[in-house]
Amino acid sequence: MDQNEKRLWLIKYLLSERPEYGSIVTPAGEEDQKRLLRSLFNIRPPAPVSDEFLIVQDEYLKETIREKGVSDIAELTPVANGIYLWQGDITTLRCDAIVNAANSGMTGCYQPCHNCIDNCIHTYAGVQLRNASAELMEKQGYEEPTGQAKITPAYNLPCSYVLHTVGPIVNGRLTEKHKKLLASCYRSCLELAKANGIKSLAFCCISTGVFGFPARRAAEIAVETVRDYLSKSSDIEVIFNVFKDSDREIYRQLLG
Repeated sequence: MDQNEKRLWLIKYLLSERPEYGSIVTPAGEEDQKRLLRSLFNIRPPAPVSDEFLIVQDEYLKETIREKGVSDIAELTPVANGIYLWQGDITTLRCDAIVNAANSGMTGCYQPCHNCIDNCIHTYAGVQLRNASAELMEKQGYEEPTGQAKITPAYNLPCSYVLHTVGPIVNGRLTEKHKKLLASCYRSCLELAKANGIKSLAFCCISTGVFGFPARRAAEIAVETVRDYLSKSSDIEVIFNVFKDSDREIYRQLLG
């Protein structure tokens, strides 16, 4: 099967899982099909899936990521000792691990085609990531506390692992508690990475965007926390990943 045939096959499979989707008609246009497939990935709850589905899905997602273009940490230039600044789609970055700004449920964003990083990572990693995350949370027996982190395989992403951390949500005034919890997110990820032998780790802008943490203060905490960690341990390289031009400028100023 080519990519178009795989996409249609995946759509048909996912629609067949839910009888209530019987009235949905697969659109003719390629972009509309891609949007429908992503939506079906996003709303699918954790559940077993056939081996055939995984084969087709994995081939489809890996080719999709390849078409988007993969960036390797080996091709990047550090801006400081052990620190990189990179602007781009974190789902296309090849390094040991990337950080996902997760919610406390830890099984991803269920809003169809939402543009948050949690949604993007779960979409392109594949349904295995939601299943693995759900298994972790079932064993834990309670929602993930803010400031802590979990690790999973990355499945179809170019990296090897995904570290999931729950950042603080800021509604209104920024408090000292918010700041301490955000710093804890970065420390927890760094410590978890070290415990798992991870040598390169890409951080997204945790808690900014819909979580409401002011972007500049969040970046200051991120840089302060990472620099403090690296001053005591030089066994990991850190990439600050940004998507927006405004965030890149903030980190460029902070990193020099």
